[in-house]
Amino acid sequence: MSQLMKTKWIENEFLYDGSQLRCQYAYLAHGLLGSSIVSWSGACDISQANMADGEDLLQGAEIRGSKMLHFIVEIFEQKLFSGVVLQRLLATIVRDKIYELNPQLVGKLRRDGDDLFFEDRKLSISVAAQSPLSCLIHFAVNISNEGTPVKTCALKDFEIVPERLAHAVLLAFENEMASVREATWKVLPVN
Repeated sequence: MSQLMKTKWIENEFLYDGSQLRCQYAYLAHGLLGSSIVSWSGACDISQANMADGEDLLQGAEIRGSKMLHFIVEIFEQKLFSGVVLQRLLATIVRDKIYELNPQLVGKLRRDGDDLFFEDRKLSISVAAQSPLSCLIHFAVNISNEGTPVKTCALKDFEIVPERLAHAVLLAFENEMASVREATWKVLPVN
């Protein structure tokens, strides 16, 4: 079976400013043609011009942090509804992998929509968007609490190595997408 979901850990640290949430980013910047998930660490500072979430724009939200673990997913031939469902699946996978890396946290992280929280502190940011060819997801977790405009928690608080989490999430998401695709192939049509 051909690889359906391509994955890549990007060694270089760089800023996520929202401009990476675009059609064929993983292909043009990192050589991954087709549906993909890429991950890297780096600062986050999203300008108003690059904000995709209307609610954040209306609230004049500031979205930034000194160091985050970023994921960008691109799924072709899907509508935004599917992208939002996959965004929430990705949040759940990230939470599950955090639990595996630090079992003391089991049951202590809460997923609310597409975000993860520890008590009243926010661990993640996320958005799903539609491009002309695909659905896109940006999901990121704080590595550090420095530079965040809201009360946050971070992987550093939980003694989790970001790159280990990234590799675990990339593999789990790739496997989940393959399993979902296979599930669609084996079901008979009904009348």
